[in-house]
Amino acid sequence: MAGGVRKKSSAPPSPVWGKLQALWQDKHVVLFRTDYMLLVVSVLWFLEIGINVWVIQKVAYTEIDWKAYMDEVEGVINGTYDYTQLRGDTGPLVYPAGFVYVFTALYYITSHGVNIRLGQYIFAIFYLVTLLLVFRIYYRTKKVPPYVFFFVCCASYRIHSIFVLRLFNDPVAMMLLFAAVNLFMDGHWTLGCSVYSLAVSVKMNVLLFAPGLLFLLLSEFGLVKTIPKLSLCAAIQLILGLPFLLENPVGYMSRAFDLGRQFIFKWTVNWRFLPEWLFLNRHFHILLLAAHLLTLLLFALRRWKRHDESIFDLLKEPGKRKIPVQKLSMVLILFTSNFIGMCFSRSLHYQFYVWYFHTLPYLLWSGGVKKMAHLLRVLILGLIELSWNTYPSTNGSSAALHVCHLIILLCLWLASPLSSAPLEKQEQKPHKDKRQ
Repeated sequence: MAGGVRKKSSAPPSPVWGKLQALWQDKHVVLFRTDYMLLVVSVLWFLEIGINVWVIQKVAYTEIDWKAYMDEVEGVINGTYDYTQLRGDTGPLVYPAGFVYVFTALYYITSHGVNIRLGQYIFAIFYLVTLLLVFRIYYRTKKVPPYVFFFVCCASYRIHSIFVLRLFNDPVAMMLLFAAVNLFMDGHWTLGCSVYSLAVSVKMNVLLFAPGLLFLLLSEFGLVKTIPKLSLCAAIQLILGLPFLLENPVGYMSRAFDLGRQFIFKWTVNWRFLPEWLFLNRHFHILLLAAHLLTLLLFALRRWKRHDESIFDLLKEPGKRKIPVQKLSMVLILFTSNFIGMCFSRSLHYQFYVWYFHTLPYLLWSGGVKKMAHLLRVLILGLIELSWNTYPSTNGSSAALHVCHLIILLCLWLASPLSSAPLEKQEQKPHKDKRQ
């Protein structure tokens, strides 16, 4: 109509904009539904880039072991292959050969260990890679609600300190371990065993996962086909350690794989409430080892295998077993194996926190106590974090750590890896919004 006012036609909102509006209106769902896990972990991972840069730039670096590491590998660079002759500021070299190769590379990259700031940024990259590997495990299994991942990364001062303020070798070993777990989940068992052995060669704590890995290999392949994979792990250790074995085999084995090494009482996080004479007592160490082995055996017999099959059935090839092979939750078995070792450790030092920190949410949300509220699980995570951040440790912090460990262990005893669906099916199932 002439002289009339033309109304602007309102274009329909784009699908993306509509989805964002709906998401904002129901934003609390993002924190609880595993459907949004990828979104949450992506935001947190990019946020972690800024956090690590801020920590490196603003928080003072504290020298603990870096100079000792550099002195130890410098001895190798100068031609010393006798492990008994390799020392640093903090004592003799007590790590396997993989450690030497990794930190020799860091020695050259950081201008003979002098450019510590560059070393910090390299460890920040290690941290971010570790997070990617950990997040992928959680994304594949979909056990944990997305809000928990804030506690897995941003909220832990101690873990950031271990990576970018202390430059310990523990983070390198755990980064390789999580890479191996990802490979196992993808069915690349041979390559996964290779990477696992590399992780062991950096630090021996990774052996705490070995009982669970052995159980999984036997379940998946039987004894005959497991032996080549174990042989591969051993061969990698032999090849890496060959220069040192040729020079002084007894010295290398006794130093690099010293299972009886005595720990210093002043650094213990978990046994502070004990008198020092008992902490150093060999009979106490034997008791802990016996409890460790017994707990592993009970889990293997009563929780990791089916009640209607014999433990000897695992030695047979899967196709020759009377009872069909049932898919196991490999992540739960591996993480539980490591956690049991942490519970009965002769001593835990502050950098050892990274040995199990990233596995704790998975263990808590996989426990058999289905009615355990989210708040209680978060409280346990908080108490564990507080215990590891109390320096020096106290009777109360050590006792609290053991109480939390006991609660998690009991919850794991009530859980059964056999009840978990295969990873492929877990990914295809729709996830309901279950809030407690």
